[in-house]
Amino acid sequence: MALSESGIFSGDINCTDPGKEEESKDQAKTPTARVLTLEEQQRLNGERALVSDFKQMKLEKEAQKNWDLFYKRNTTNFFKDRHWTTREFEELKACREFESQKLVLLEAGCGVGNCIFPLLEDDLNIFVYACDFSPRAVEFVRQNPLYCPDRCCAFQCDLTKDDLMENVPESSVDVITLIFVLSAVHPDKMKLVLENISRVLKPGGFVLFRDYGLYDHAMLRFKSGNKLGENFYVRQDGTRSYFFSKEFLAELFEKTGFKCVANDYVLRETVNKKEGLCVPRVFLQSKFMKPVS
Repeated sequence: MALSESGIFSGDINCTDPGKEEESKDQAKTPTARVLTLEEQQRLNGERALVSDFKQMKLEKEAQKNWDLFYKRNTTNFFKDRHWTTREFEELKACREFESQKLVLLEAGCGVGNCIFPLLEDDLNIFVYACDFSPRAVEFVRQNPLYCPDRCCAFQCDLTKDDLMENVPESSVDVITLIFVLSAVHPDKMKLVLENISRVLKPGGFVLFRDYGLYDHAMLRFKSGNKLGENFYVRQDGTRSYFFSKEFLAELFEKTGFKCVANDYVLRETVNKKEGLCVPRVFLQSKFMKPVS
């Protein structure tokens, strides 16, 4: 359940992440949220009506089906490979005691493998557990020519209810990535995801997080009738997206027993040449540690 990038990240120009005509400019990290224009404030303040409870229940019930249909439509051609992870998250290298030490990674929400396969190519001393909500996405991972059971274990998992320890040993993982994953989960169930991943993470291990930030352009483009709750929206294809404030995210992780190491907004401008648009993107990039004691 990850979203597309161009450069480092591209985006959700049409709320379904076409991304392929987009170019991203330099990013800047900041501890404060993006300041809205008056027009943007009025637009958000005007969105008061929520999707009906019946439709919200239907979306929750059909969440897996909607993501599976997403991968059926787009197969492996939608997202670009992520070659930026070791640059953005030095823990993928620094958490080793010695260079040849094998690193055990869990990518929670692996999609079709756009993150794990560049990592497996770049780092021979890494073993990756990879899971996704969509059975079709997991099958695409397993069919990839680079997939090797000696170095990677891919499995289907609903992180809100399926016990990760059925596939991953308890306290065995050094690093967990949550990259454009938690935003697709209903806010009421996000804590369940964090409790689940915490059980397989070693004490002293890290969770590396990147996802939609508050007031991202994608959030401002949703029209009336797409709002599910505060900072929570549904796209035309039935997939959902939450937009995180750093305060909400920090509280969520800390309530689950994690310690916040870093938590910043990432501000970018993305150019869509086809539409002649230059739009503000906001992401939240964070690191949390599972305490040793």
